[in-house]
Amino acid sequence: PREKRRNRDLTLNQIKREDLAKEYPNFDWDTFFEPSGYKVPLLNITQPEPVNDAIALINGLSLDDWKSYLTYHAVSNNSDLLAENVYNANFEFYGKTLSGQQEPRARWKRAVSEMSGTESLGFAIGKVYVDRYFPESSKAQMSELVENLRKALGQRIDNLDWMGDETKVAAKEKLAAFNPKIGYPDVWQDFTGLEISANDLVSNIHNIREFFQAESVEQELKKTDRNRWGMTPQRVNAYYNPSFNEIVFPAAILQPPFFDPNADPAVNYGGIGAVIGHEMGHGFDDQGSKSDANGIQRNWWTEEDRAAFEKKADMLAEQYSQYEPIEGNFVNGRNSLGENIGDVGGIAMAYHAYKLSLNGKEAPVIDGLTGDQRFFLAWAQVWREKRTEESMLNQLRGGTHAPGRFRALAPRNHDAWYEAFDVKEGDELYLPPEQRVRIW
Repeated sequence: PREKRRNRDLTLNQIKREDLAKEYPNFDWDTFFEPSGYKVPLLNITQPEPVNDAIALINGLSLDDWKSYLTYHAVSNNSDLLAENVYNANFEFYGKTLSGQQEPRARWKRAVSEMSGTESLGFAIGKVYVDRYFPESSKAQMSELVENLRKALGQRIDNLDWMGDETKVAAKEKLAAFNPKIGYPDVWQDFTGLEISANDLVSNIHNIREFFQAESVEQELKKTDRNRWGMTPQRVNAYYNPSFNEIVFPAAILQPPFFDPNADPAVNYGGIGAVIGHEMGHGFDDQGSKSDANGIQRNWWTEEDRAAFEKKADMLAEQYSQYEPIEGNFVNGRNSLGENIGDVGGIAMAYHAYKLSLNGKEAPVIDGLTGDQRFFLAWAQVWREKRTEESMLNQLRGGTHAPGRFRALAPRNHDAWYEAFDVKEGDELYLPPEQRVRIW
């Protein structure tokens, strides 16, 4: 089940490579690993249960069956690189039938996308993007916002009425250890040795894959490089990495509507500020909270505090499970719990930081909107989206995020939102105070 796949307690299953054949027999593991060049002595199998089933399937089908299967996927997975008729046939099923997309993206957009991955030319493209669209002044302003959010969360941890002092100390140690990465890597990817031709796309892709595979093997037994980025600067996204205890904000998300260096503070705190809080919140969500300040997976909670946290988390899971984007199809509040904790907590942290930034002064009214109204509207605006019903169904079936319009409703858990817009009992979005979830 999806809920199990995101449970870090269930996905940490280390095994010595020499023990694989004993634990999972009837498979030639040495032959399997040989082409990769990997010699790592210790492995982690995130989902042990399906391994023996997969081995049985491999051994139970004929070689011709596997040739057909692998040929199909080799063509399908690389359809972007092949003739237009091959791409169109692949799009008819994966794009149109499964996602409801009526027209394929323009070829030039597909080309840029193909080259934009972390194990492609993504960081070369990213450097061009940063030079054009992300000035150092934006990075400095973003760094200040991150530290303001860190301060706000520290104060909120101090004031939690459901967490004891022992756990608070560990939580603040983890908060202090957060490593923010903003905009782009300090050291760019070195592409020395990679051969690229102007007239041989398939060979270029092959060379790129070989290049990064060799780099991965070379780094295999070396000390982990914590300066590496898992996302390119031109990606409109952000992430928290529990193993490194880092929060990462690529340059492309530091653009409107998330962030505007010339915008009113209320707008930036309600936009990128809440995203900063969201990523910090992942360090303390139902799974991120299982790692400590150094990224080591261990329990740093007292039993009482963990139980109090789980009770609040269960309330939030139940709340989101009531949302019905498509008739008969509900949000999976349990599977999306980490993201929802991040949203609800991120808004609380950002609002707290915004109020601190005012230094006790009243925010100006702009275009007839108070500071609080602009803050919450900024949050709602970043979740505007246009999508097909098929795409929505795919997200509900397998995604860990609630659809955008329901993420926009996270402020229902915050008293300040009710006061800002005079939301009262009887209004459609009203939640009784006892049903409003406050974790961080």
